[in-house]
Amino acid sequence: MAYRILLFLLLALFWGLTSVLAQDIQKVKGDWQGVLDAGAAKLRLVLHLTINDDNSLRGTMDSPDQGAAGLKIDTVTLEGQTLKFEMKALGASYEGTLNSEGNEITGKFTQSGVTFPLNFKPGTVATLAPPKRPQTPVKPYPYDEEEITFENKAANITLAGTLTLPRTKAPFPAVVLITGSGPQDRNESLMGHQPFLVLADHLTRQGIAVLRFDDRGVAKSKGKFSTATSEDFATDVLAGVEYLKTRKELNIKKIGLIGHSEGGMIAPMCAVKSPDIAFLVLMAGPGVTGEEILYVQGALIARAEGASEADIAQSRKFQEQSFALLKTEKDPAITEKKLREIVAAAVATVSEAQKKMVETALIAQAKSVNTPWFRFFLTYDPRPALRQLKIPVLAINGEVDLQVPPKQNLPEIAKALKAGGNKKSQTVELPKLNHLFQTAQTGGVSEYSKIAETIAPTALTQISDWIVKQTGIKKR
Repeated sequence: MAYRILLFLLLALFWGLTSVLAQDIQKVKGDWQGVLDAGAAKLRLVLHLTINDDNSLRGTMDSPDQGAAGLKIDTVTLEGQTLKFEMKALGASYEGTLNSEGNEITGKFTQSGVTFPLNFKPGTVATLAPPKRPQTPVKPYPYDEEEITFENKAANITLAGTLTLPRTKAPFPAVVLITGSGPQDRNESLMGHQPFLVLADHLTRQGIAVLRFDDRGVAKSKGKFSTATSEDFATDVLAGVEYLKTRKELNIKKIGLIGHSEGGMIAPMCAVKSPDIAFLVLMAGPGVTGEEILYVQGALIARAEGASEADIAQSRKFQEQSFALLKTEKDPAITEKKLREIVAAAVATVSEAQKKMVETALIAQAKSVNTPWFRFFLTYDPRPALRQLKIPVLAINGEVDLQVPPKQNLPEIAKALKAGGNKKSQTVELPKLNHLFQTAQTGGVSEYSKIAETIAPTALTQISDWIVKQTGIKKR
């Protein structure tokens, strides 16, 4: 849902190093920076190489544009002038050549059978030109900002975030921001954008306090992300609401939730459970099951990126077979075995030249769906929760959103709210906006990083004006 390019980076290396090689290793020790042009995005990468006591190399990788730091590299080797590294969890590898001056490594990065050029030069992220993101707020802010932590007692974990408070007269209405799918930090950082930082800044300037926090297991929050489902994340959000209720600066009768993508599914789940939630804003929230969304999403994104109808049909077949298995077989081990059989059958239909690339990609996809989160998302229907809501709800989608298509989801949200007798709801399709609420041409994933705008002003104003109206605060 909320788009996440898997970060790929690797350092695979075997060593049996002589004293000469030990001297060579000194040439690559330190920080190296480069830019990966993956077509769908240009990602700044920083490679950190250090030397072990046995003169072998070890390393980590940062992807500042995705908010990822310290990514584990499994192995790194330098043989002559050839540097190789591997990151097994991401199915990626790199091979490059260090020049005679020792100031550039020229090579290629490979993930899932696809290869991209990637060159490194000495330096850190500070030496890399950041992508232009003119909406990113710059300090000093005209409001107060606090680093805070709060407890999810049910899960026995501590979550970390940022609370921004207006400098107008208290008590303030407040909102909790809920990220989309995938492990995300409090700013929902991706593709060099920080949507939740921009949204929080805008809302706080309008007199609305905002709590945004790192997903469990991400950045400064504790807990384990990989075994959690949307229901677990809902308990994290409710713990955030409980924290806000302890703040004297806030009007505890005017606490709302703003959820993006999967967060737009989690928000109604929370509101059904807590009478303390006064209103909801659903940004590209689902109105149908995950299975229904994924079929349409897959076809739309593939077409936008130039895939053939034959490839789209083959992908749909693989999805249908995989989803049917996930809905009937509950044992993960048996599921993995049967998914591999489905992969083998799919690979048998492609040309010899494509087999390795297709097999690698499908196995990676099969592993990603055989998780507690995906099983829950696949079958969860948001409509029953929506039918129970009596509080004000604003649901917005971008016209060219290919991940949670508006024509599929907004009508279902509106229908469910109406069926439950909700007379305080509004659904809006915003022209020319994509899944991230950027002004876009096609809505394709490859546009996300290329667009300088983080969130269109029309979307920001739509949200803030509606909240101002619901909470009765004076518009700034």
